[in-house]
Amino acid sequence: MSAGPKALTERGFGALVLAFAIAAPWLVSSYWLDAILIQTLIFGIAAASLIFLSAYGGMISLAQTALVGIAAYLLGNMVTARVPGGETKGLTLGWDPTVGLVLAVVVTTVIGLLFGALAARSLGIYFLMLTLTCGVIANLFFGSVTQFGGFSPIAGVNRYTPGFIGDMVNDRTRLYFIALIVAVAVYLLIRFVLRTPFGLVLQGIRDEPVRMSSLGYNVALHRTLAFGLAAFIAAVAGILLVWWQGQVAPGDLGLPATIQLLVMAVIGGLRRVEGAWLGAFMVIVIDNQVTNNIPSSGLPVIGGSFNTIVGAIFLAIVVVSPDGLLGIWERVWATVRGNRGGKVAMARGSSL
Repeated sequence: MSAGPKALTERGFGALVLAFAIAAPWLVSSYWLDAILIQTLIFGIAAASLIFLSAYGGMISLAQTALVGIAAYLLGNMVTARVPGGETKGLTLGWDPTVGLVLAVVVTTVIGLLFGALAARSLGIYFLMLTLTCGVIANLFFGSVTQFGGFSPIAGVNRYTPGFIGDMVNDRTRLYFIALIVAVAVYLLIRFVLRTPFGLVLQGIRDEPVRMSSLGYNVALHRTLAFGLAAFIAAVAGILLVWWQGQVAPGDLGLPATIQLLVMAVIGGLRRVEGAWLGAFMVIVIDNQVTNNIPSSGLPVIGGSFNTIVGAIFLAIVVVSPDGLLGIWERVWATVRGNRGGKVAMARGSSL
């Protein structure tokens, strides 16, 4: 079946964005590459795990930030080594970075499956609160148990990377391309899963869980497996995040970080996975611009808080389009198609 005009237009935009992303290291400054684009790719991956559950499983999870942080903490505890005469946080096991990388992703995915199994039979606000509780527990655990890091960050994690990954400290372009490849792979993985029998059943459960259960499908199992896949994606984002910032602290699992990820997903659009990177880009650009351009003393009207400005922009976008920026695109396209359809109908009527 040939793609329609809307799909072809979106694929054209997607190709242009990908072409720009590939050429970005030669087109933008090092600051933009490191502070904007790498962050966009990493947080876009994390937001994609949230949107996957929301858009295609009907589950809005507030545990995704916790899973990102869990993967980062596991990697930091496994690969960092004790420095003689220095203060090093965490277990400092000093394991091989490749082993640490694999184990961090696998263990985080298993933890995500446990979170999913716990929350799979709940709906709506109850699912939201259960996943938030899981996130709070993870934050308190890593912030309180000093053996795993405590309130101080585990630093220098990006100095312990597998040989095939290379230097993440001095070669930020390498990190950018790794994040870009992973982001594209995550996007393609989600699109592929949605076309499999599992993905189709998951979308059916999203729309009619009772009916799907009456047809013999195990609703709780499918939701749990979807949560496991989302945990895998979040774990990958956690690995990239700790390579990017070089450390992990309890704040990376905290409520502000959870809200920020949710804001990214909502601004981009919770109905389509493409909104993950669009929302991440918008929030990061706004955050950087406001932080760098608003004086620390602030303005009398806004009280000196850049969060106020970010919140006002977020509120404006949500009021104009509850489906986020992609919702605006959908309405614009529907309007254009409606106008074209009206003109065609009038032309046919005049010909008669």
